Amino acid sequence: MDSEAACWLALNRLPALAQADLDALADGRTCPRDIIDAYGRCSGTGRRRRAAPDWRAVDADLGWLAVPGRYLLTLSMTDYPALLRQIADPPPVLFVQGEVESLSAAQLAVVGSRRATPCGVETAHRLSTELAGCGLVITSGLAHGIDAASHRGAIAVGGRTVAVAANGLDTVYPRNHRRLAEQVAENGALISEFPPTTAPLAHHFPRRNRLISGLSLGVVVVEAAQRSGSLITARLAGEQGREVFAVPGPIQSPVARGCHHLIRQGAKLVEQASDILEELIVDLPARLEKPVAYDNRKPLRTLDPAHKKVLESLAYRATSVDSVVERSGLTADTVCSILLALELRGLVVPVPGGAYCRATNRPRSD
Repeated sequence: MDSEAACWLALNRLPALAQADLDALADGRTCPRDIIDAYGRCSGTGRRRRAAPDWRAVDADLGWLAVPGRYLLTLSMTDYPALLRQIADPPPVLFVQGEVESLSAAQLAVVGSRRATPCGVETAHRLSTELAGCGLVITSGLAHGIDAASHRGAIAVGGRTVAVAANGLDTVYPRNHRRLAEQVAENGALISEFPPTTAPLAHHFPRRNRLISGLSLGVVVVEAAQRSGSLITARLAGEQGREVFAVPGPIQSPVARGCHHLIRQGAKLVEQASDILEELIVDLPARLEKPVAYDNRKPLRTLDPAHKKVLESLAYRATSVDSVVERSGLTADTVCSILLALELRGLVVPVPGGAYCRATNRPRSD
C-alpha cells in the first residue's frame, strides 16, 4: 500500500470530518494529505491533539489489507460504487473483503426483522432467489432473520450478494454468522466503512443502514416492527431517491406493522419479484454509470426450467406474448413475469406492439 492509501486511512480515523471537507473529497477538489495538514495547522494544542492521525492504527489497517482478497476503496477511485458516491455523506473509504466488482453491479437491498417469522424468512429467501437469478446483487446487513435469509437466497442460485457491516471486518457480527460471512465473501463482498477492531456499537447501525440503501437501486422491506432499523433504511432510501418496496403481512402480526406503515406512506406493495422488476427496469440503465454486463453467450446454463422454456419459445424476431404462452405451456401471468426477469438480465428485448425477441440479434418485425 502506498502513502496515499495511508493518508486516506488516517483521514478515516479522524474523530470528525467536516461536511465541506467530505464534499471537496468527493468532488476531487482536495486530497487527504491536504486535509490532514490543514488540521495540523489549527491553532490550540487541544484541537491539534484531537485531530492528529493515529498512525499506529493506520499501520494496523494496512496490515489487515495486506491479506489477499481484501481491498481499500476510496472516493478518488473509479471502482468506488457510483450510486454510493451520489449520497449526501459517502464514506471516504470502504474496506472490502471479496469481489470489488459486485459493488458496481445493480444492487437491490432486502432487509427486515431480526425476529422474523418462518413465513417472512421463506418470503425473503424466495424473493432474493428470484431477483438474484435475474442478475441483481442482493444487499443486506448480515443480521439474523430477514438479512440472513436474503443472503442465503442469492447464494442458493449462484447469485451475488453484499453484506454491509456495522463493525470492522476483522470480526463477524453476529458471531454465529461466521460461515455465512465466508459464503458472502465467496459470492460477492463484505464491506464496511469502519476500520478493523471497530466494535458493532448501537450508533453504528444507522450509519450502516445508509450504505445499504445508498448502494442499491431500491430497498425491499420484508417484516418490520413499527420502530426498527429496517424502517430507518427505508426512510434513508427515500431521502436518497431510491425505490422503496414493502411486503404486506397479517394485520395481527407485530412485524407486519412497519411494512403496512410504509405502504400507507407510498411504498410499492410487493407480492412477487415481478412487482419489483417492473419498477427497476425503467430506472436501471439511467441510474448506473457502469451498466451491468451479462454474459449472453451461454445463458441457458444459468436459467431455471421455466425461464429456459420461455427463452426457447422466443425467436430472434418479434414474437407475441400469446405465441410464447402457447409454445411454453405456461400461464400468461407466469410468462409476463418471466419476460420481465429476462429483460432485466439482458436476454430479451421488448419491441413495438407488446412483443419480445431474443437479445443476441437485432430485433426484426414479422
